[in-house]
Amino acid sequence: MPCSTTPSKFGIDISDDYFLLCELHPTNKIEYMRMKTNYIVLKRSLTVLLIMFTSIYSYAQYDSFPFGGYNRTFLMHLPIGYNGTSDIPLIVVMHGGFGNAYNIENQSQLSAKADAENFIVVSPEGVKGGAFNISSWNAGGCCGFASSSNVDDVGFIDALLDTLLSQYAIDSNRIYATGMSNGGFMSYRLACELSDRIAAIAPVAASMSMVACNPVRPVPVIAFHSYLDTNVPYLGGVGSGPSGHNNSPQDSVLNVWAGMNNCMNLNDTIIDNNEYTLIKWTSGDCASEVHHYATQDGGHSWPGGVQTVIGDPVSSFINATDLMWSFFQQHTLNCSPLSAFNKGLEKNKTEIYPNPTNGQLKIHSEIIYTKLEISVYSLTGQKILTVKDQTEIDISHLTKGAYFIKVKMDGAIRMEKIIKIE
Repeated sequence: MPCSTTPSKFGIDISDDYFLLCELHPTNKIEYMRMKTNYIVLKRSLTVLLIMFTSIYSYAQYDSFPFGGYNRTFLMHLPIGYNGTSDIPLIVVMHGGFGNAYNIENQSQLSAKADAENFIVVSPEGVKGGAFNISSWNAGGCCGFASSSNVDDVGFIDALLDTLLSQYAIDSNRIYATGMSNGGFMSYRLACELSDRIAAIAPVAASMSMVACNPVRPVPVIAFHSYLDTNVPYLGGVGSGPSGHNNSPQDSVLNVWAGMNNCMNLNDTIIDNNEYTLIKWTSGDCASEVHHYATQDGGHSWPGGVQTVIGDPVSSFINATDLMWSFFQQHTLNCSPLSAFNKGLEKNKTEIYPNPTNGQLKIHSEIIYTKLEISVYSLTGQKILTVKDQTEIDISHLTKGAYFIKVKMDGAIRMEKIIKIE
């Protein structure tokens, strides 16, 4: 090739190497070109992989806006595959004292659950202040700087919801709140003062410190605690934590909520063994319920979550994240039980029978579909089995009792409680 022209090969511009190529021996020129080509192809491949990696996993955004004299911060997580074409649920998860958004995201693993189940998670942060400059929430009588300074955290969460609803495809009937410790206390306050926006709550390792609570509608509650929690003692009183406030006993708090929800069936112990206790208050107004899980292991921690560096061990008997998500899906702001599950599949067009059953269940639907998935769940939200593209499912090997059957047809979902008899 004459040196009076600028070479190009395989669509790769090598003009930068023009004079070097002119000086090389022909054999070396071929080897050089081969190495140069391989390098460019590798570089392009790595670029494509980087773009793919970013598009799949970059769904978290740390943001802020001014409110009440403070710069209020939050971490937003969109599930993988989010495209904004249909409204999906939102869970507000609040950290404990000394915590932050990233801390509670890791503890709860709610973002991973969101990716698997297609909902949005936002982790707002409390205001920093006090002697140790730690983040806290004003949950009434608890805790720290936020409480003593009367920070308007309810107003902040209210404004945050307005902001998110204006920017993302969120189902306003399916907004839920949860939190750990001080964040769990805050979820109770939101249920008291934002019951017109919060469909249900799931306090973890928390109690309630509100002097007055007047929700405008029944708010379903699923609460998690450990008998070994010394920070927020199960039986109430001042805990071992730094806040030094008095905690209401768990049964007192939950009985109050059952009363406000007008539950007819009270203190129904469903499970009581050497691992955990499950108590339910059911048949409340607008299909509201109160569920309480108390574990024999763990401590002041998120059951089934990730233990913090200085925190108590987590319970290995239950998973609070899985259980609260199953509970949330059964409750909406407009009091439609199971509407979150059943959205898209009309009951009169999709039938699960016989119910009760001795083991063989059949699915009949007038809806035309291309993909069918049937799953069986325990009452604690644990998936037991799944079959695909079959209209029958055999549960004869399961013990007698109540289960949930989830039918998914091309993304539309219906869930129904069934009774297994011998």
